Parts: sequence; structure tokens; C-alpha cells
Amino acid sequence: MKNKIIVLVALALITSFGAFSQNSATTSLKLGYTNLEQILGLLPDAKRIENELQTYEKQLKSQMDSKVAEFEKKYKDYEAGKSLMADPVRLDKEKELTGLQTSIREFEETAQSSLQKKQVALLEPVIAKIQKSIEKVADANGYSYILSTHADYAGSAIILYVRSKEDDITNLVLKDLGVTPPAPKPAGTTTTTTPVAPRNGTK
Repeated sequence: MKNKIIVLVALALITSFGAFSQNSATTSLKLGYTNLEQILGLLPDAKRIENELQTYEKQLKSQMDSKVAEFEKKYKDYEAGKSLMADPVRLDKEKELTGLQTSIREFEETAQSSLQKKQVALLEPVIAKIQKSIEKVADANGYSYILSTHADYAGSAIILYVRSKEDDITNLVLKDLGVTPPAPKPAGTTTTTTPVAPRNGTK
């Protein structure tokens, strides 16, 4: 489990991340951009959130495993003794097993929803903090709009091409958030990112 999972969920939460300049007298637009994925991934909050989600997920998985173990034991007992059971007893056992299967299925669905809500609850204040910092940096540097270079939830980049890095405010935002920006990569190096699907279950 990696911080990329958190990043993808965070990107899904952001539908628009434009920061408007407070200077209404400006007649020309100054456009900047930033990398939300990089900012979120470098914040200490990302590791904390990931740890909390792992702990929560383990609790849900433990409960699921307990339910499955109970079903498997009762099904094994049923199979071993059904030939000797009176019809009313056999039917009662089958009804109980069906109920356990339904309970497992409902718990799995509820656990998935609960885990996703937990992610949102943990990420919202961090996203708000990043938003506030971007607005602060944009206003201080006279930007009219700040766009994002990350790929959106559907996998399409918001900005496909940037000629110059002069208007990249990512490092300024990181510094404003108290994070030391990473050293620039040597020319010619590339970074590959392996897509990781957002968590959608407890398994």
C-alpha cells in the first residue's frame, strides 16, 4: 500500500483548483501551474493518513475474516451431518447459512463505503490546507489563475504542455507549507509512475 492511493483519492476530491488573484486592477492574466500530486505526496500528513487508513482497514478485515471463519465452520459441520439431520433441522441449518452469507456480503459493502468515507474525512483538511497555501502563493506572486499538471481521475492531464517552468509554483507552495522541495533531477532523467487503483475494499 502506497501513498499513491491517497493521492488518487485526493485528486478525485478536487473538481476545480483555480486560485484567483486578489488584485482586481490587473487587466492581463498571469497563468501559473502546480503539481498537486507532488505536493500531497511530500506532506507529512500523507504518511499519517496512510497509517490511519491501514489501521482502519485491518480492523475491518479482521471482522470480515471472523465472519467468514464462522460461516466456513458451520458449513463444514452442516455438510458432515446433513445426511443424518431431520428435515426441519436441515432446513434450519440451511437458513442459518444463507443468513450468514447475506451478513458477509452486506458487511463487505458497508466496509467499502466506510473506508472510502474515512479517506475523505482524513483528506479534506489536508486538501483545504493546500488550497489555502496555493491561494496565498498565487496572490503574493500576482497570478490570476493556477492550473494543475496532474492527471485527473479519468487519466487525462489538465495541462498537456508547458514551455517554461518559471510559472511552476509547486516549490513555493511546498515551502509555504513548511516542506523542503526535493532537489531537481539531473537533465535527461525521467520519472515513471505506476498507476495504483484507489482502494475499494477490505481485502
